[in-house]
Amino acid sequence: MNTTNFTTAISVEQSPKEVFNAINNVEAWWDGEITGGTHKLNDEFSYRMKEFHFSKQKLVELIPDKKVVWLVTESKLNFIKDKSEWTGTKIIFEISEAGGKTQVRFTHEGLVPEIECYGGCSGGWSDLIRKSLFSLITTGKGTKVF
Repeated sequence: MNTTNFTTAISVEQSPKEVFNAINNVEAWWDGEITGGTHKLNDEFSYRMKEFHFSKQKLVELIPDKKVVWLVTESKLNFIKDKSEWTGTKIIFEISEAGGKTQVRFTHEGLVPEIECYGGCSGGWSDLIRKSLFSLITTGKGTKVF
């Protein structure tokens, strides 16, 4: 059984501080409706994409210019059987410097191949991180892929 969490990474020329600030500017790189705070430890925000996806995240770890961790406290994914599949999972952004660049390593802890959402959700995350977040960091404007 493969229990590997979904992960992807990007490298950019911008500083860890610029990357950290972009990650926390969720509205700039996610489509859909964001309500609540996304910048301080213990902030909570909700995300809604029409009738398809609702989730509530709490910022449970925030290390400036190094790490951001969201705990999914509630989820309703209307395109799969177990609509609360994301509840209790963690969304992790690790920022580091490597080879003169800043690397963002993204992991959705709990998004594993055994769960129904893995295919669609891992593809969605890939687009959000590699396209929209990358664009926000490098150009100042997210691409909002959905």
